[in-house]
Amino acid sequence: MTHEFEVRESIEIEAAPEQVWEAIATGPGVDSWFMGRNEIEPGEGGRTRMTLAGMTEEATVTAYEPGRRFAYRSDESPEGTFMAMEYLIEGREGGGTVLRMVHSGFLGDDWEAEYEAMSIGDLMYLRKLAVYLKYFPGRTSTFNLFAVGPRVPAARAWSAFGDALGLPGEPAAGAAVRLSVEGLPATGGVVEWADRGFVGVRTDGGLYMLLHGHLDTVVVEYHHYAGDLDTGRLETAWGAWLERAFA
Repeated sequence: MTHEFEVRESIEIEAAPEQVWEAIATGPGVDSWFMGRNEIEPGEGGRTRMTLAGMTEEATVTAYEPGRRFAYRSDESPEGTFMAMEYLIEGREGGGTVLRMVHSGFLGDDWEAEYEAMSIGDLMYLRKLAVYLKYFPGRTSTFNLFAVGPRVPAARAWSAFGDALGLPGEPAAGAAVRLSVEGLPATGGVVEWADRGFVGVRTDGGLYMLLHGHLDTVVVEYHHYAGDLDTGRLETAWGAWLERAFA
């Protein structure tokens, strides 16, 4: 049995509409704030592909109006489930952009947990997009980390996040942090947002998001925008941290 859903969000972004368009309607742009590796064929009827953890999801572009509107709809599963995304871009007088998003479709039997995860996660990813465009304009991510950890209670996840960030308590927006993970040099940063299981941390070279998400799973995401990076070392260090912090 399928269940219809819809999530609506909007966010103000300190970037021009053209910059927002590049970030939501091109593969390198989406790579710079969202999950996985993304490909987008421009134009209505084009195909999109997101590859994450060895799996690829495809969709068809249903609206393509540069600087104004971008939408796509995933292929329908045998059970009749699918997802559709629509982005509406509106320039603000005096500068900046309002981005409106509609996430809709039909979910399957586990629809309640999926809907709850999306109703929270959609806004958190929009916040990541806004931070990316504000602090790293004109750059695209040269490396993405998506490290999946165990399922743990929320309190345990937030405690571990605080420890990794060098904070005495739970992370809070605006807090200066010192990201300390064994195997990597300590890195200064600032908490851009901390809400409902998601913590966004900006450093000089990139953007982290530590999250306690769907089915209580811990995930570490990182997008790197500047300078050389030992990607193998970073992946190994965060993988070891996930094992050690939640052993």
